[in-house]
Amino acid sequence: MNHKHHKEKIEDAEITSWKKKLFGSWILTIPIAIIMLSERIFNFPLIEMPYSIITILVIGFPVIFIFGWDTIKGGMRGLFTFYFNMDSLISLGTVVAYLTGIFYFTGFVQDYSGVAAMIMAFFTTGKYVEAKARGRASQEIKKLLELGAKKARILRANKEIEIPIEEVKIGDILIIKPGEKIPTDGIVVKGESSVDESMVTGESLPVEKLKGSNVIGATINQDGILYIKATKVGKDTFLAHIIELVENAQSSKVPIQRLADKITSVFVPIILILAITTFIGWFFFSGDLSKAIGVGVAVLVIACPCALGLATPTALMVGSGMGAKRGILIRKGEAIQTMKEVKIIIFDKTGTITKGKPEVTDIKSLIPEKELLTLSASLEKLSEHPIAKSIVNKANIKNYKKVTGFKVLRGRGVEGKIGKDAIIIGNQTLMNERKINLSKIIDSIEKFEEEGKTTMVVAKNNKILGVMAVADSIKEDSKEAIRRLNKNKYRTVMITGDNERTAKAIAKQVGIKEVIANVLPEDKAKMVEKLQKNCMVAFIGDGINDAPALKQSNVGIAIGTGTDIAIEAGDIVLARGSLIGVVQAINLSKATFRKIKQNLFWAFAYNVIAIPLAVGGVLHPVVAEIAMALSSITVVTNANLLRRKKL
Repeated sequence: MNHKHHKEKIEDAEITSWKKKLFGSWILTIPIAIIMLSERIFNFPLIEMPYSIITILVIGFPVIFIFGWDTIKGGMRGLFTFYFNMDSLISLGTVVAYLTGIFYFTGFVQDYSGVAAMIMAFFTTGKYVEAKARGRASQEIKKLLELGAKKARILRANKEIEIPIEEVKIGDILIIKPGEKIPTDGIVVKGESSVDESMVTGESLPVEKLKGSNVIGATINQDGILYIKATKVGKDTFLAHIIELVENAQSSKVPIQRLADKITSVFVPIILILAITTFIGWFFFSGDLSKAIGVGVAVLVIACPCALGLATPTALMVGSGMGAKRGILIRKGEAIQTMKEVKIIIFDKTGTITKGKPEVTDIKSLIPEKELLTLSASLEKLSEHPIAKSIVNKANIKNYKKVTGFKVLRGRGVEGKIGKDAIIIGNQTLMNERKINLSKIIDSIEKFEEEGKTTMVVAKNNKILGVMAVADSIKEDSKEAIRRLNKNKYRTVMITGDNERTAKAIAKQVGIKEVIANVLPEDKAKMVEKLQKNCMVAFIGDGINDAPALKQSNVGIAIGTGTDIAIEAGDIVLARGSLIGVVQAINLSKATFRKIKQNLFWAFAYNVIAIPLAVGGVLHPVVAEIAMALSSITVVTNANLLRRKKL
């Protein structure tokens, strides 16, 4: 899959390339501008004629034919193939203007060669801003590949040996110790442990693994030794499958931003025809070749779409900066344009709507609550399980009671002795095994589980002390964010790998009416694709399993507190992890796009006024260049007014 990684380097190289061209162009263009202005505006020549023209031709040559060569080449090709783009006018305008400097010495035409360098310098600035606005390429494929284990410990001829992951074969018995990554997909043949699958599933709670359980490569073994028989290797593994999905979604995504190109494709040929017609008309009626060329160049120069080239990227750059201050990081420029068209917003549950960390939410105690928490925390402090940690955090005590005979009862709970008292903490299965009567708290257990919470019952000497409900708490502002989205007529949907009861309970709390539960990680992207048939979709997630869906959606919004891979797969990243950022991103998108439209209007308003003046021979190409520069400055200034917008 390594060939896929070149895209990132290409995009980074593009930004660097335009940056070099930008600096190179302006270092040479500023002296040209000084020579031109001193001579033609202030009538105070720094260099005597014709040496000033020779100087401009020499200094201007690298600006046009070295820094601007790709633009010239692309534009000229467009003229011959009749595929017109923004480069076409730039190419023709700069080349014709530059050639006037050479032909000046024949005595037929005036010199406009300095204008050529200025046109190219402005255009290069626009291209650099544009490249910057598009953002750097994603590194998600590389990050996914880095997730996998590099080596595997296997059992061969009753000996433990370590081999590179590439040498693992189907049927090999792998040994995974606590804290180690599981090298590849397989099935547990011996041992018991809990496995942290959050980097693949996005779900926060570790999954208990017993003999016969399936395990996924790149997940992390927690607290027991596992012997695993490899069932899939290489490109057949779950991780490789996720990588493939991300690659496919990435390559099939088409940017929406086409407006400037559509306008240019019509605008450019019209201007070319107009410039040629103007040249012929002036030459025919006046017989003055120099004047005819000057007027023709003025038409090309005034119509050069530098402001058009800057209209979109400058607004995007300002919008991006505003977003960054509010923790909304726009990774892909086109996302801010697409966001305003979104009608359906899909939320992943864990780590997106919820905090992604289990917390004790409810306690039903038959003894003083502090005593229940002290007993529970003293035992659970010895366990590594996230539920145990949530109980310890809830108790928040300094002096724990001494525990003897502590034992983890896999998938059910823990037990131990405090003094002479036997303490058990666990689920209903464990209580039923020990024949402990739950009648006093069964109503509370059912109520908590109906709300989609995990219940832990505490018993002392086979008598119930109480029950604690543990849940992945909802973020403080999730409810408010979804209320605002519902109010603005967005269709909000929650998608999760969780069971339907838990999912619906969470959805009800935050105000989401539509729930898609029990969805496998690889199927999330398919669900997004299904909903995309009717309208544009934004997907919000934080786990690796969300990466294909983030890529598939029209706008992928990654939660910044999530995994690196989710962040890399997102078009927009909410660095603060708050869903209010989604509402702000939509408002920012609408405000930015309004600015883009205003900028396009200003870019053309100058042309509408100035082109007739150029055709009439009123505008000198230098004045045309100043007007063109002013249109660019207007566009940049207007874009900066976006900063006043409240989100």
